[in-house]
Amino acid sequence: MSEVPILTSQRLAGLAGVRHGFFTRQGGVSEGLYASLNVGRGSGDDPVRVAENRTRAARALGGDVGALATAYQVHSARAVVIDGPFEGESPHADAVVTRTPGLICGALAADCAPVLIADPEARVIAAAHAGWRGALGGVVEAAIDAMVQLGANPARMRAAVGPCIGPASYEVGLEFVETFVAADAPNDRYFAPAASVEKRRFDLPAFVLSRLAAAGVTHAEWIGRDTFAEADLFFSNRRAVHRGERDYGRLLSAIVLTP
Repeated sequence: MSEVPILTSQRLAGLAGVRHGFFTRQGGVSEGLYASLNVGRGSGDDPVRVAENRTRAARALGGDVGALATAYQVHSARAVVIDGPFEGESPHADAVVTRTPGLICGALAADCAPVLIADPEARVIAAAHAGWRGALGGVVEAAIDAMVQLGANPARMRAAVGPCIGPASYEVGLEFVETFVAADAPNDRYFAPAASVEKRRFDLPAFVLSRLAAAGVTHAEWIGRDTFAEADLFFSNRRAVHRGERDYGRLLSAIVLTP
């Protein structure tokens, strides 16, 4: 089996009893649009290949595929607390939280921001999928609240925003800006001028980091990787749309408590 590349965060690396990884599109078995480590069951990829890719990713974190828990993501602000693998269909949610060692919490993305959070003292972890809708709606706060219910403390938490569409690549219309400003006027600071006067560039990772900080998690970082700009390393929904491609693969970001 070929080695599966993993990116890591300095904020999470070295935490006692915690292992994490932001996977790239490399090291899998899928082909074509999905080459090669596509873990998205909701994509049009061959389910057998997706299953193998998920197995490879789980093993890279020291577990087996049965321990990999990813929700049916719907761009919500819902977090679920789990103490074992999902049975049957995964719940509709966008954050997975646990204090069970060996259970891998995962988030799928292809431009949206994956967020991994850990309180190593309380031994509570979370993985969240924060697209603009979920981030604005409160998925980060939902994940943190669920962690607190399990005994975690935001002041002890460490968090990392993984590969996502970067501020230089995320061009949006003025109505998009209006949605954010209507929710909170200071949100205008996350938008910058674009080439067209009718467009703006949105800094998704900075916005997600601001939500973490507002919830008390100040030890956090974006790992600085732009999914849209780095086609050899990452899947990107927006890039697929620009190219007229019919579908795209999904990236995995995951975290696990070691026994």
